[in-house]
Amino acid sequence: MATMTYREALNRAMDEEMARDESVVLMGEEVAEYDGAYKVSRGLLAKYGDGRVLDTPITELGFTGLGVGAAIAGMRPIVEWMTHNFALLALDQVVNEAAKLRHMSGGRLSVPIVFRGPNGPAEYLSSQHSQALASYWVHVPGLRVVSPSNPADAYGLLKSAIRDNDPVVVLESELLYGDKGEVPDEETLVPIGKAAIARAGTDVTIVAFGRPVKYALEAAAILEQRGISAEVVDLRSLRPLDEDTIMASVGKTGRAVVVDESWPAASVGAYVAHRIASERFDSLDAPVEFVSSEDVPMPYNHALELAVQPSASKIVAAVLRALYLEA
Repeated sequence: MATMTYREALNRAMDEEMARDESVVLMGEEVAEYDGAYKVSRGLLAKYGDGRVLDTPITELGFTGLGVGAAIAGMRPIVEWMTHNFALLALDQVVNEAAKLRHMSGGRLSVPIVFRGPNGPAEYLSSQHSQALASYWVHVPGLRVVSPSNPADAYGLLKSAIRDNDPVVVLESELLYGDKGEVPDEETLVPIGKAAIARAGTDVTIVAFGRPVKYALEAAAILEQRGISAEVVDLRSLRPLDEDTIMASVGKTGRAVVVDESWPAASVGAYVAHRIASERFDSLDAPVEFVSSEDVPMPYNHALELAVQPSASKIVAAVLRALYLEA
């Protein structure tokens, strides 16, 4: 196992796939000469040239559409959005073109494209640049959506996404890019559609994805000191969703806490909580608890932006409610 940062794991995945398949290209704002806004594409221009690593104008709708066209023509583009906040400008190309063309062509067209970049809260970026927008993509049939929480999954899921014959949205996190973790030395693909048990437990299931998995694991460690055994399910894939793993865990523990850094209304976490309540009603010993960001635009003040987001302490409080215990 090699220890590397989340950004290095993403870089390794793209490097390996570009070396393996000449149809893989990378495009986006600052991905070439500047090595990417978050240095995820460091060194790729020097290695593969400006025919395969393309700097684009600041026009998300335009270069996303260029990527969709390239995918239809037989290439495997990786489109980097500087952040998913800016990807809102490209919604039409993703939702009405990439996601629909296999269906509208009767299966004759495929769109093997990856849309990737940081999603979710960052720091000191306020309300327009610090949003968790997973719901936009998970809502759409025809898209696959993944959200790696650690370097190993960032590496393995991105490789699987690049090889997939349908469009895949990869939700990264700006605040995870510097996190370090072990990544297998040998080439490893993480299957899309399969959750992981990040920590085994028996008393309560905590379901999370992306950066909140870190908080869930921190909460589980705190709960262990009180004699409470928490199982942490890392969704990894949001569409398709691995309901089998979720339901098996909740069936074992009888209690569930779902965590999502998005706003609560129409969120992935709200949907997961609904599925648990519907499918495991007879197994549940308490209502499903839900921890999300507060339903407000992200504040700029650092104390306030931390206060509105999920945290280990909020997850611990939700678990105690599910166990009918006092904080």
